[in-house]
Amino acid sequence: MVVVSPKLFTAPATLPSVPDQLSVLSYNVLLPNSSDGWWNYKMYSHSNSLDIDKISTWDYRRELIKNKIKTIDPDVVCVQEVSPVSFEEDFAFMEELGYDGVEMFKRGRFRPATFWRSSKCKLANPPVHKDRTLLTAFHLDLPDDHQHKDQVWHVLNCHLQAGPQGPRRVRQIDEGVSASFKLAKKLKEKDPRSPLLVVCGDFNGQSECGAVRYLEYGSVDSTFIEDGEPVASREKKISLNKPMKDVISMVDRPEPPTLVVAELISQMVKDSSSAYEEPEFNDDMISRLTTCYAKYATHSDSDETGVDGKVMNKHDVETWLLDINKALGRGSEFRCAAKEMGWKEPPQEEGTDKKDRPPIVLPEDGILTLTGFLNVYTGELRGGKFWGIAYDCQIMGVPLPDKGCFEARFDRMYCSDRLVPSAIVDTISTVPCPNENEPSDHLPVAASFAIADLN
Repeated sequence: MVVVSPKLFTAPATLPSVPDQLSVLSYNVLLPNSSDGWWNYKMYSHSNSLDIDKISTWDYRRELIKNKIKTIDPDVVCVQEVSPVSFEEDFAFMEELGYDGVEMFKRGRFRPATFWRSSKCKLANPPVHKDRTLLTAFHLDLPDDHQHKDQVWHVLNCHLQAGPQGPRRVRQIDEGVSASFKLAKKLKEKDPRSPLLVVCGDFNGQSECGAVRYLEYGSVDSTFIEDGEPVASREKKISLNKPMKDVISMVDRPEPPTLVVAELISQMVKDSSSAYEEPEFNDDMISRLTTCYAKYATHSDSDETGVDGKVMNKHDVETWLLDINKALGRGSEFRCAAKEMGWKEPPQEEGTDKKDRPPIVLPEDGILTLTGFLNVYTGELRGGKFWGIAYDCQIMGVPLPDKGCFEARFDRMYCSDRLVPSAIVDTISTVPCPNENEPSDHLPVAASFAIADLN
């Protein structure tokens, strides 16, 4: 079968259902990291009167996710950022939608998971777990006399490492694609170097990253520099006959971004520093944070470690943490502040489990100096939590101006040379996500695939 050009749809839209084709959706769903999803509200724009407390809840967001998946109606759903603690409850709705097959990645706090409809997709092999990649392989439920009855479809669900981790991302994608090649050999496919392979997920990088270069060019070596260092010590070459095809770019229109968030980096980061390589605050942000510190500092101090002779004592720190996090004892701001105030982890006794260690506490007589306060937020900056800093500034009375959107294409979908996309669904947002219509900072990517006639 030859498909000349994919049909392009704009969400809300449904992918066509074709018995001998496979449709796939990839979606980083921004799952909360606790039962109340407490930090998600920090990612929402507070510049309007929307009920953030309502639309940032998992119940509200889950309904949006459910409706998006139901509308697009793919055969296979690859999600990223699921929580093993609440996975079954969080995604019980998938079975309601007909996805009775599921595999969740075995390790990590936030994991990828793949769902499928067993009425169409029959597992050809147990799923393969690698470093932040999950490979599933299927036979399609076709008549015995169908020419593609015995073909195996491979779907690699990826959530590559975030941050300045270019070499690891390359290793992860190389390992995942190699797993497909090895599985094709194991299953005695006709040409293991040309499997029916779809690679999708959150790459945590754009077109200039090594993992993308590896797929699109077929190799990457020590001459490719990402975040200041080579992504490989020697050439890593894809274990397929040909490089993979960027599905979303195969239609003649600008590729839509899949990450649409408020533009914050340019407002926070000093021009001379990178957003990834040890970023530093610019003078405006230091001034804003100093103003915030002065708002909370009530304890007199003669050592000039605060602002106007005042520093933050334990009570002041608790007031600040309650304002920004709504509870004490949670969040990296709390942990970092405790250490800046002098808290030290007690020596671990031999045989003591990590979970049995004493909790982090704010020292009774501890002081959080201005430098310590700035260190807390520098830690947030270097952790990529620009949205959290912006939210805290809003709460503390020094909101950042609206500078529009930062757009990137972190979420990607590729296919091997034996596949052609037959349909694509674009999801578009012109305002920062998440919002009342979009439950995640990422947008879904979806496409249908047919087997190409290579003769």
